[in-house]
Amino acid sequence: MTTAIRKDRPAPAVNLRSTTARLRASRRARNRRTAFVAAGLVALLLAVTAASIFLGGVGDVAPGDVVPAAFGLRDGLADYLIFQLRMPRALAALLAGALFGLAGALYQRLIRNPLATPDIVGISAGATAGAASILLLAPTAFAFGPSLAAVAGAFLLVAAVHALSWRRGVDTYRLILVGIGLSAVCTAYTNYLFVVAGEESIAVVMRWLVGSTNGADWAGVRTLAGGLVVCLTATALLHRPLTGLTLGDQLATGLGTHAGPARVAVLLVGATAAALATSVVGPIAFVSLVSGPIAVRLVGGDRSTALAPLVGAVLVICADVLAQNAPLISPVPTGVLTALLGAPYFVWLILRHKRGAAA
Repeated sequence: MTTAIRKDRPAPAVNLRSTTARLRASRRARNRRTAFVAAGLVALLLAVTAASIFLGGVGDVAPGDVVPAAFGLRDGLADYLIFQLRMPRALAALLAGALFGLAGALYQRLIRNPLATPDIVGISAGATAGAASILLLAPTAFAFGPSLAAVAGAFLLVAAVHALSWRRGVDTYRLILVGIGLSAVCTAYTNYLFVVAGEESIAVVMRWLVGSTNGADWAGVRTLAGGLVVCLTATALLHRPLTGLTLGDQLATGLGTHAGPARVAVLLVGATAAALATSVVGPIAFVSLVSGPIAVRLVGGDRSTALAPLVGAVLVICADVLAQNAPLISPVPTGVLTALLGAPYFVWLILRHKRGAAA
């Protein structure tokens, strides 16, 4: 009887081939889904960017001149309204949203918690404090001052949060609590700057602090584009260490990943992305928080980092179009709309985790 049962069992090689075939089929299906979702997001981005240019007010520009003017092929009023005002604003919204989305996804995957974003951990507050220091105290001190100061402020917050939350490892909730505390310190410092700064500087910075693409120029677009290329390249290089870190430090070390340096590298890349976006358009709230979870629902957790920049870009440019054209509320800063949409999601996320912990 035992011999017959053993003869009826499939050979191990057959089982291995069948499992391999199923895994390959599943991977191909996920690749197709990822490509389809990415193509849909790119198409949506193009459509909303066109809407931003056309709906944002083209004045007396002839419809036939709008597209050529968007590429700098017209002069006069068409060049000013389309190429100098509308195009930089639309591209700044798109690129800043991509950087915010990338930063949020990196932090969420690294710390394995949807609450651990640059907004919550305090990185955005550090970048805001750094950029506000230059904008309020020395706006013409040197080229790219706000961007460099924002990156420096974000790096200082990364070092402080990492050091204060370290106790034989980085505990998620301790890191978040430390980040919230340091964020409050940075906010207090920024408020102090407003007390000592002149009225003209305050008027310029107040709208930026809410988070707005209004006033974006080509210099800011170049800063965002260069930063996005650098951050995406660094993310690609860190893909394998980041995948290992999501399994925990012990497993990551067993797989050959140097957990400590890899974690710091990921934190710095996320901080750079959030800081550069903040330096140009201000701390647009909650984009980092919602982009990653949306990407996870679309393509799964292991591919969310690649898709989160597209999701963030869609969110910010859609919010910017609504901020300019929505009835009853427009015009308002873009950050006002993202805060209105993101705050309820944040509360729901906390309540869901609370229910999960209670269960």
